Amino acid sequence: MTQRYQLFINNEWRDPAKSAWFPTEDPFSAEVWAEIPRGDASDVDAAVEAAKVALTGPWGTMTPTDRGQLLYKLGALIEANAGHLAEIEAKDNGKLLSEVTGQIRYAAKYFYYYAGLADKIEGAVVPIDRANTFTYTRYEPAGVVASITPWNSSLLLTVWKAAPVLCGGNTFIAKPSEFTSASMFELAKLVVEAGLPKGVFNVVTGFGAEVGELLVRHPDVARVAFTGGDQAGKAVAKIAAEGLKKVTLELGGKSPNIVFDDANLDDAVNGVITGIFSAGGQSCMAGSRLLVQETIYDDFIERLLEVTRRAKPGDPRAEDTRVGPVATKPQFEKVLQYIDIAKNEGARCIAGGRALSGPGYGAGRIVEPTIFVDVTNDMRIAQEEVFGPVLAVIKFKDEQDAIRIGNDIRFGLAAGVWTKSLDRAMLMSEKLKAGTVWVNNYRATSFTAPFGGFKESGIGRENGVDAVKEFLEVKTVWISSNLKMPDPFVRKY
Repeated sequence: MTQRYQLFINNEWRDPAKSAWFPTEDPFSAEVWAEIPRGDASDVDAAVEAAKVALTGPWGTMTPTDRGQLLYKLGALIEANAGHLAEIEAKDNGKLLSEVTGQIRYAAKYFYYYAGLADKIEGAVVPIDRANTFTYTRYEPAGVVASITPWNSSLLLTVWKAAPVLCGGNTFIAKPSEFTSASMFELAKLVVEAGLPKGVFNVVTGFGAEVGELLVRHPDVARVAFTGGDQAGKAVAKIAAEGLKKVTLELGGKSPNIVFDDANLDDAVNGVITGIFSAGGQSCMAGSRLLVQETIYDDFIERLLEVTRRAKPGDPRAEDTRVGPVATKPQFEKVLQYIDIAKNEGARCIAGGRALSGPGYGAGRIVEPTIFVDVTNDMRIAQEEVFGPVLAVIKFKDEQDAIRIGNDIRFGLAAGVWTKSLDRAMLMSEKLKAGTVWVNNYRATSFTAPFGGFKESGIGRENGVDAVKEFLEVKTVWISSNLKMPDPFVRKY
């Protein structure tokens, strides 16, 4: 039987205003397993009103310490229910169950971290250049924050936003992708159990034009936190600008993973595989451009192929599966189109390059791990985000050549560097135009470390203390200790 979800607004479960639902399917089997509420403008208005009222209710008057205790409790509930949450998420987006389970267990720590930070957001006394004046700054919640997240890591990317937003005393409305909404409702159940007051956390699902765009436009939404493709991010920024709203945008990437000839090649191979084939390449931070120094090129490619051949495709719930399905049918078709584009451009496919069908492959939406060589950086396969298990390999000569190729892209989300040389590591981390540079590791993130992009990879930062400040207003207070105001018509120079 399919499960029918309801919207979560003001700590209440309610049918969408127009009593409309749409199906969500398992990417591996293509079977419909749940129905997601199709929200509209009236549902958006109800969620925003609930979130707005909550700002002046118990949540708005709560001490930061008490707020932190509730966030810690929510984190503990996420950790205790990680297995169930992971099953729902994996069923909705097709990622490996083992990978999703680890992600969600780690997501709990985001709430632990921001719970501890809630009562440590401090203003400062300003050493002002005015006599008899005491001046200081304080941080205040921006207000209602709308979150819009994609289908690749719906729950984790929402937690990246919700934890700092709530830490700062704001209220939150989650709009997950229409392809992967179910896990958000399961998270909402834990919000109630944790005791968060009404209106603090809300979930409105539906399609972009019917829910997402209206949230961005709504006059009572103060901030917008978006993760997704660069074109959609530009559209969000444009709409938000009409209301002079600040946005955080975590967008696409075409990140270079750079291997020098002095690297530990076995470690580098594992890092490259992790960087591109984890999550089936459906990750904004995927190391989808592999830059290999020409002196080790042939040796490294052979090592890479050897490990790639061991990646077993199949059901993402099976323990021995290493490659699952592409999350959505449109994305599956897009990945196959890019494989054809690469071949037509002259790139040579030395691994994969096809979809798998037949027994053990479900509905046939699994793309083999694919590697292209003879790639030049001006090819579309090197410049455009495929968002699938497709690796473009480019040869380089030396450090300056690697820097040139690595930066010759409109994105700047991340980069990887593999070397034993400290001098080389320092040079590359300084010169690469990316928000994150991993040296001798790849795809590591933490609740303590800011994450975001340069150039067209986004605006603002998630995680760490920086993330909280994205959702706070700074107020400056001037207090005079001289109660006598000077004559306004007498100027002193």
